[in-house]
Amino acid sequence: MVLTTDRTGERTAPGALLFAGDDQRVLEIAKAAPHKNNWLVSFVGVSTREEAEALQGLALTADELESDQLDDPDAVFAHEVIGKSLVDQHGVDHGEILSLIDNPASDLLELSGDRLVPLVFYVSHDDSVVNVEIPAGLLDPDEQL
Repeated sequence: MVLTTDRTGERTAPGALLFAGDDQRVLEIAKAAPHKNNWLVSFVGVSTREEAEALQGLALTADELESDQLDDPDAVFAHEVIGKSLVDQHGVDHGEILSLIDNPASDLLELSGDRLVPLVFYVSHDDSVVNVEIPAGLLDPDEQL
């Protein structure tokens, strides 16, 4: 499991609840530990390989924590941008945002074709679009920088 949060202790503690897939199946963490760049997680009631494999590839979400209450109106959460179209300052739609990748310098918005846009170029978002101001050539390899 890849974890995208700055509250790892609270999100991975035994008893923490996560929600899986479109049906929002409730999963309770039995134990969790970091492993390389990912997490190994055991869920209560998921005891066979087949049950674990059925969860593979599902996006897991969590309810907001009290500690998530931020005074920063510019804060952006992964669930707010994944699945939306990325549109640059010229109105060009670069496709759907597939995931948010944790990166020390800046989180990265992943688009199809292994294209990445640093979150530092984020401007705003609404229900369907994420607006960015990107440098020339970042997503168009034919364009001169």
